[in-house]
Amino acid sequence: MTLKVRNLVLGGAIALIAGTASAAGTLIYCSEGSPEGFDPSRYVTGTTFDAAAETMFNRLVEFVPGSTQVRPGLAEKWEVASDNLTYTFTLRKGVKFHTTPYFKPTRDFNADDVIFTFKRLTDKDFAFNKAAPTDFPYASDMALDTNIVGLEKVDTYTVRMKLKSVDAAFLQNLAMSFASIHSAEYGESLLKAGKANLLNTQPVGTGPFVFKSYQKDANIRFDGNKQYWRKGDVKLDKLIFAITSDASVRYQKLQKGECHLMAFPRPADLKAMQTNPKLTVLSQAGFNTGWLSYNVAHKPFDKLEVRQALDMAINKKSIIDAVFQGAGQVATNPMPPTQWSYNKTLKDAPVDIAKAKALLKKAGVAEGTEITLWAMPVQRPYNPNAKLMAEMIQNDWSKIGIKAKIVTYEWGEYIKRAKAGEHDTMLIGWTGDNGDPDNWLGVNLGCEAVGGNNYARWCNKEFDELITKARSTINQAERTKLYEKAQVIFKHELPWTTIAHSTVYQPMRKEVQGFKISPFGLNSFYGVSVK
Repeated sequence: MTLKVRNLVLGGAIALIAGTASAAGTLIYCSEGSPEGFDPSRYVTGTTFDAAAETMFNRLVEFVPGSTQVRPGLAEKWEVASDNLTYTFTLRKGVKFHTTPYFKPTRDFNADDVIFTFKRLTDKDFAFNKAAPTDFPYASDMALDTNIVGLEKVDTYTVRMKLKSVDAAFLQNLAMSFASIHSAEYGESLLKAGKANLLNTQPVGTGPFVFKSYQKDANIRFDGNKQYWRKGDVKLDKLIFAITSDASVRYQKLQKGECHLMAFPRPADLKAMQTNPKLTVLSQAGFNTGWLSYNVAHKPFDKLEVRQALDMAINKKSIIDAVFQGAGQVATNPMPPTQWSYNKTLKDAPVDIAKAKALLKKAGVAEGTEITLWAMPVQRPYNPNAKLMAEMIQNDWSKIGIKAKIVTYEWGEYIKRAKAGEHDTMLIGWTGDNGDPDNWLGVNLGCEAVGGNNYARWCNKEFDELITKARSTINQAERTKLYEKAQVIFKHELPWTTIAHSTVYQPMRKEVQGFKISPFGLNSFYGVSVK
């Protein structure tokens, strides 16, 4: 695409960056991929959350930008009963839903919208769910769909939720992207028109930006929400996601001023970025883990000896050096060292090709056995180059007689097929969502997460009992002991080979003001402006 055509595609926004007076109100973000949709409840990826939850929606409670601290959102305040099972939320008045060409709200946000949102997440027989059947992986992976047993509209601006069992991270969970609040009025209008599925493609929220248009693999356009309820959070007239899957091209655009901010730089480009006088590069220790998942529902990965052999054949240090180029550290546990309850006693098995071969022989796996190794098509905070990582693992496994075929799909398709269990092994990872250990161990390894984020399809009764007990325990010291024991089981059973924790870098042009790195790997534009 020529520069001239690209300027036209972005509606002249690129030209505005060059310095006209109206440029101050437009920010172009070079994102890494297309969202799977625009209904945050249905998805788990940061790519989708950036384009939907972080731009167009709010939650009852929210994280302070750049922090793991919870603050009031659409709920002004809340009360928790002494048994920690009943939560009463007092809702914010005067909050407007977006007015769009396809929906014009007739009332402000109220309790009906909260009930609608959580009925979708918890009640399969809810009329809207029957009209637009879908999965809600986060809600099910964290057992929220079964743990919320009561939803009560106390009055127009008060909602009460009752839990079946104590959930120590309940408020943090409600601050996550998947719990974004939808308009009941909009949902009802779609249901009446027989078009319930449009909730995912024509979004309506209360958030800082209003959806304008989307061209797959090209761009997403938003307007600043001039009616936004939190003053000072919207400093942009227009926000554009310029979808650019190639990190080198994103960097070129950033250098030329064709975007203000870019996602996931290549480690090889960081030094040049940091010395460029027109750029600022923020950095922060990543709250993430990248790993290789073994599908234990496929033979021979159901055998521990096979997983042990494949694990000890992988040279993690070489991967850190080549893929992360100094911007990462070897991962031993399924969570990063900065997460409370991290078990410091666990160690990796040393690389041992001879022992790996012996284990495969013991398990009855013949030399030359062919398997699939899935590699992500996009960069993520926990894996800047999945293709290179897969090639290195492929080479390591060839040394023990395993022939790995590298497979990839478009990002949305990759996740969809992985949840269906089509893979043998796959590269994936996680950036923490709420600062709680259950967000690592429960969401990604719990039995309830099989078919969701548990891509290993691993269900260990003892492990699951420990994390379930920890989730319902309020005392943090007691929870820590339970999670430490769970990590010991994980390390023994090896449903994954943990690879790396990365350092997160955020390059942007000097004109960008107010952007903060999220500890959860998301990109939001609250309070961001262009000088």
